[in-house]
Amino acid sequence: MSHDHHHHHHHEEECCELGHHHEEEGHGTLVKIILAAVLLAAAWLVEHFCDLATWQLLLIYLVPYLIVGWDTLKEAAEGLVHGEAFNEHFLMSVATLGALCIGFLPGAETQFPEAVFVMLFFQVGELFEGYAEGKSRESISHLMNIRPETATVLRDGAEVSVSPEEIAVGETLVIRPGERIPLDGIVLEGASGIDTKALTGESAPRDVAEGDEVISGCVNLSGVLRIRATKAYGESTVSRIIELVEHAGERKSRSETFISRFARIYTPVVVFAALALAVIPPLVSGHFGETFPTWLYRALMFLVVSCPCALVISVPLTFFGGIGGASRRGILVKGANYLDALASVKTMVFDKTGTLTRGQFAVEAVHPETCDERQLLHLAAHVEHFSTHPIGAALRDAFPDEATDGCEVSEVTEIAGQGITALVEGMKVAVGNTRLMDGVGAAWHDCHCPGTIIHVAIDGLYAGHIVINDKVKDDSAGALADLRGLGVRRLVMLTGDRKAIAAKVAGELGINEYRPELLPDGKVAAVEEMLGGERPLAFVGDGINDAPVLSRADIGIAMGGLGSDAAIEAADVVLMDDKPSKIGLAVRLARRTVRIARENVWFAIGVKVAVLVLAALGVATLWMAVFADVGVTVIAVLNAMRALR
Repeated sequence: MSHDHHHHHHHEEECCELGHHHEEEGHGTLVKIILAAVLLAAAWLVEHFCDLATWQLLLIYLVPYLIVGWDTLKEAAEGLVHGEAFNEHFLMSVATLGALCIGFLPGAETQFPEAVFVMLFFQVGELFEGYAEGKSRESISHLMNIRPETATVLRDGAEVSVSPEEIAVGETLVIRPGERIPLDGIVLEGASGIDTKALTGESAPRDVAEGDEVISGCVNLSGVLRIRATKAYGESTVSRIIELVEHAGERKSRSETFISRFARIYTPVVVFAALALAVIPPLVSGHFGETFPTWLYRALMFLVVSCPCALVISVPLTFFGGIGGASRRGILVKGANYLDALASVKTMVFDKTGTLTRGQFAVEAVHPETCDERQLLHLAAHVEHFSTHPIGAALRDAFPDEATDGCEVSEVTEIAGQGITALVEGMKVAVGNTRLMDGVGAAWHDCHCPGTIIHVAIDGLYAGHIVINDKVKDDSAGALADLRGLGVRRLVMLTGDRKAIAAKVAGELGINEYRPELLPDGKVAAVEEMLGGERPLAFVGDGINDAPVLSRADIGIAMGGLGSDAAIEAADVVLMDDKPSKIGLAVRLARRTVRIARENVWFAIGVKVAVLVLAALGVATLWMAVFADVGVTVIAVLNAMRALR
């Protein structure tokens, strides 16, 4: 935060650092306001029923004025010292001090109650802002309840309750039904459903059993789980997410930086305009002595009305609210500037595997030559029984009862980059690619289906092949259509897969632009080239190897944020589950937030201009000016609160 516009942002800074003091602070302000209001009424009664000199009256009114205005005056003075003279506190101070002094001019009315009232109302506005900030903090702190206060850990065979920060990696945790999982880990024993709603916004529970990974912040629903911690608290999903959202406010959106720039130019202009308004008309009229007080009054009013607090407060609040609202739906936005960019995104680039497709292989077709389909799958599944490759898993899933049919499998040999051979019931079965077929002398032939093709030979004779493919996610096609409807002009799919497979997936999804056979650095190059086109450009990946591309794009969106750490670090927006339909939702929420911010800007400027015109014509009074300022602020703040929902 650079030194010169340090002051403009004390609001947001407060909301980042002083969040927890807000309660007491708000309380103090309220007491001050009530006290000052009572004293103001008392002073007004004194003025009406006792005949006092002007300076004595000033002393009586100074008491409530200082009670309620001291902070504002202090901020204004600090601003001057820092060479950042023109902030809203400065405007308020000049206007009210002017109103206090105006009564000492010959022929002028005293304006003491007005001066106190202006300060009083300015504080009411600040109080409101504090309240709203507290509210949007709360919406973010709903994330904070995902952090359990204590965790039960097994030490020397006894269960001990400790705070999550004190647990070391490798320790065993016990999690009973209804408790939150404090650290990321792996299930050692037990099976249960876990509720990920706090992180993903998804209501359906996920089932976990021994050997599965679980992430912190989820609630254990049914069984007792024992978990081995794989990460310390500070590294765990929960604490990282909380940290992300806490810092989201620091990255200013374009409209916010626009406002701080605007205020830096705007305020001096207003101050000089007010001076001109006070001095020029009386000079021109030639009756300086008589008309000066009237014009000075109008100039003071001009100052009060022109205070930009409605803007300075409501826009950051709107973005803060938008970020909080999105986090409830399982969408984490790391900064207001990304919400801004999301609202106007023009190009979206998708990584295929794991983003648009499930990233899990499944058998799609079986083409036997010498035996029937079942037999072909049966043999392939046996040979791949111990394979750790995803293809092996797909073959085993396609023939689940292989474990129980009692076939003898021996002499399993894996030939790197080719496949596996084994003896099944005395037959020598080879399962793998064309190079393996050539090696055993089987006459293979290609398949018309796009996909990964696994050839099978029995005793050196070609037995047929199996086609394996990555399945498209159920909601991918809908999600893309949705984005098109939202006006994202260009949708592109990048993949390392072969052209035929890429074309098939692109066809299923209705994407017209795709780039196949890319290595990870090829993806970066492709994105860089597209950055020359329509911006902002968003890249959506599941992030196992997409970190460089995520950080290169204008907006990096990582999906399934429950997975990869590197992606969460590199991405600007993290979708906590792997449904592509969340992307459209994110764009909608962003647009709504930006729209609310715009409404606030125009509404505030409109009302100010109207009152300024009235003030210059001499119709408006200081009271009206104050209402214009504070009323606008309060309405703008309430409007900003809509972004939370």
